[in-house]
Amino acid sequence: MVNFYPPKISERFHAPTNAGALLGANAVGKNATFVCGAALRIGMQIEIDSKEILQAKFQTNGCGYLIAAADILSELIEGKKISDSKSLEKKILQSEIENKLGAFSKQRQHCMDLCLETLQNALANFRALRVAEWTGEKALICSCFGVSEETIENLIRINSLETVEEVTKICNAGGGCGSCQFVIQEILDVYQIENS
Repeated sequence: MVNFYPPKISERFHAPTNAGALLGANAVGKNATFVCGAALRIGMQIEIDSKEILQAKFQTNGCGYLIAAADILSELIEGKKISDSKSLEKKILQSEIENKLGAFSKQRQHCMDLCLETLQNALANFRALRVAEWTGEKALICSCFGVSEETIENLIRINSLETVEEVTKICNAGGGCGSCQFVIQEILDVYQIENS
């Protein structure tokens, strides 16, 4: 049999361990690339309280490079917590994937990009579902960790917090995707103005 792909890519292409649909996924990301027409779907089961990625699977119509990268990515993210946003950064994950498969050529970089963008879409889907499920009286500020405006205000008041980092250290708000950090800063600013 002639190997069309490099050995490490070929091995994953012929025997992926995380291919298929994930029943019970509570985070799903989809994406496609116009470079080759490939589509990718990543499903993850994330534990609601700990925010740990318990399981990840992928489905694609893509080439061996895409299958291998998605398979390794699925392995790498299992067991990680979305609160550890550093470990889910694109550059870090790309480096970890390339450590296992070898560097992707410029002509195959779109396969890597598709995997990493689809993961980000799945994480955004998880956050969007958390917002949709929110039933509190006050605004949900951090959808990654389900932290409300009221909780942040109380923590600032009780603990005399002055920075976003201090808020994050106590309740994780702002420690996931980071998109709520400017809102947390506004809450801190309002508190400082009202209490100075």
